[in-house]
Amino acid sequence: VQLQAYGGGLVQAGGSLRLSCAASGRTFRRYASWFRQAPGKEREFVAAIRWNGGTTNYAERVKGRFTIYRDNARNSAYLQMNSLKPEDTAVYYCATGDAISSSSHYAESYTSWGQGTLVTVSS
Repeated sequence: VQLQAYGGGLVQAGGSLRLSCAASGRTFRRYASWFRQAPGKEREFVAAIRWNGGTTNYAERVKGRFTIYRDNARNSAYLQMNSLKPEDTAVYYCATGDAISSSSHYAESYTSWGQGTLVTVSS
């Protein structure tokens, strides 16, 4: 499955953005997720959703501000980001793989990755 992420951009602190991840070639696998990587830092988990059922989990630092959801008909996953902070600045990647619930926050659980989309939050 090929993934394409888009929707990043420049936004002021407190603003909102919605990231999209479109799949082609086949449908998403068991889980779809978003990770991010800030300059000079390691890639970190943001959010994941089980494709069938819609169960979600989030990193603590985005809980209550970000929402992951999917659209089966469009074969797409989304990340709605509200109340953005400068520390949310990063390249955001979508991914899919046959993770299980307990491993859905590990990058190693995902086999297909999008190319990344840059989110910059100004103070």
